[in-house]
Amino acid sequence: MATSHQVGCIRKDDRQDRYSRITHIGGANADASRWRLTLDEAINGIETGKWAFFTYVGGHQRWLLVASRNGRKYLRTEADQDTPDNLLSLPECP
Repeated sequence: MATSHQVGCIRKDDRQDRYSRITHIGGANADASRWRLTLDEAINGIETGKWAFFTYVGGHQRWLLVASRNGRKYLRTEADQDTPDNLLSLPECP
């Protein structure tokens, strides 16, 4: 069974392509230690059932999904009409 983790920050590169800008996701554990994964590690963890990730933005919890565009996998949140760019709205990871 997948363990659930809240994503509280992201790392982006300078590209303007919204489908390939995020390079890492991160967050905090219950003991206040921090974690950070590459995009490929997070995608693999979701696809193998190891991890499930969610955001909590604007009072809404949304699960992360693996999507594909032009043959490249990326992460997005499930549909949310209130906050369309949940991941991109998160702060940069330290």
